[in-house]
Amino acid sequence: MSYFDLPLDELRAYSPQREEPTDFDSFWKDTLSDARKFPLELQLKKMDFGLKLIESYDVTFNGYAGQPIKGWLLLPKSRNEKLPCVVEYIGYGGGRSFPTEWLLYASAGYAHFVMDTRGQGSSSLSGDTPDRDEVGGYPQYSGFMTKGILNPLTYYYRRLMIDAVRAVEAASQLPEVDPTRIAVTGKSQGGGLSLAAAGLEPTIKLCLPDVPFLCYFRRATQLIDTMPYYEIVRFCRSHRDKVEQVFQTLSYFDGMNFAVRANAKALFSVGLRDDICPPSTVFAAYNYYAGEKEIRIYEFNEHDGGGAHQNLERLSFLKQQL
Repeated sequence: MSYFDLPLDELRAYSPQREEPTDFDSFWKDTLSDARKFPLELQLKKMDFGLKLIESYDVTFNGYAGQPIKGWLLLPKSRNEKLPCVVEYIGYGGGRSFPTEWLLYASAGYAHFVMDTRGQGSSSLSGDTPDRDEVGGYPQYSGFMTKGILNPLTYYYRRLMIDAVRAVEAASQLPEVDPTRIAVTGKSQGGGLSLAAAGLEPTIKLCLPDVPFLCYFRRATQLIDTMPYYEIVRFCRSHRDKVEQVFQTLSYFDGMNFAVRANAKALFSVGLRDDICPPSTVFAAYNYYAGEKEIRIYEFNEHDGGGAHQNLERLSFLKQQL
């Protein structure tokens, strides 16, 4: 993949006009209020995966509409005080898999709360949480990007983003966790969910989105022909009379609109050759981000988000801030 987006000096200043619905805040306030009518009913079951230095717990909590969401809690066995907690969201198509996939943060001394992704977990890491959709018979293109897309009330990411906030609330209730020191993180879709959570839950202290997805949908669909954004293109190709309706729905879920409401200190990453989450869409969210922020730029990288190098950057950032 060669360079295809804006030059870096233009990316640093890139702040396109946001498409924000007038009822954005009330939409999310009402959605959160409805979700919080259901108790979290947080359940933990200790598991043995042969890890001598890390305790593993199977987690269940109630997310959107009181629907049960799975996850993992990983704790360092050696601890004598409440721990800062990293809540992690998973990339598109992936699920929680097994604790052996998630050893970084607990090994570094943090509580690590991994949220499973409803309905996903069959194209990469396996998942265990079904999605009880509210599509109501709407058409969709294969995948999750157009599931219920003709109405923000039925759109798939409304449910998933509420799950993400409820995961933070669940982590805050854990006796091993210091609720004043919670970070959210994830790559791609996980990065987009991190931005949504930080924009909706002001108690989050740190936000670490790597190559975040779900940012500036219109630009992404005009610029690239790779999945998952291309699912939206294919839907609009068939439903030519629904294009503006589609982007009206997506405006409720755009990372730029969450970024302007987020105050957690943030560490972003971007790959300048990324043709999955184009650099301009990442910088659009970053440049609008309201809190203190830093970004790590990988000039020759694509959608790996800096890989192992960014792991070290995140650990360094967490150590400084938590």
